[in-house]
Amino acid sequence: MVPSHKKGRHDMKVIFKGEPVALKGTELKVGDKAPAFTAVANDLSTFDSSKIKGKKLIVVVPSVDTSVCDMEVRRFNQEAGNLKDTTVITVSMDLPFAQARWCGAAGIDKVITVSDFRDREVAAKYGVELTGYGLLARAIFAVAADGTLTHVEYVPNVSDHPDYEKALAAVK
Repeated sequence: MVPSHKKGRHDMKVIFKGEPVALKGTELKVGDKAPAFTAVANDLSTFDSSKIKGKKLIVVVPSVDTSVCDMEVRRFNQEAGNLKDTTVITVSMDLPFAQARWCGAAGIDKVITVSDFRDREVAAKYGVELTGYGLLARAIFAVAADGTLTHVEYVPNVSDHPDYEKALAAVK
């Protein structure tokens, strides 16, 4: 059988728990328009990314309750104050209650955390769903004020940190 190579689809695999896992959804590249998405805010209201003006740094993580994700979100929260006209949005499949609890305990106050658990729009539109796990892969998407992606990183091993410096440089 010949694999399908439709534009925007990807056959990318990442390492998760030591094994290669295929990503589902649309692969994005620098220069593409960042898809608008809705997700669930910590208060259970609907978060709509299209209502956020200016630059965005979309940080996708498997779960804020894991050590690498914890360190990553803390790092971006710390950096967020230095990013002019940029909103940092962290997306995971964690339930909004867990995200709110974790943010309170971790002192996260400059990053918006949203959950993709209900509609899985980020999973599909950004190509970050770990097939068979119901979790998101680790990825970073920097979005210019005009909606164009200026940096895309699908982290090859979900246990690794992203390239913080490249992501931050893309929105500075």
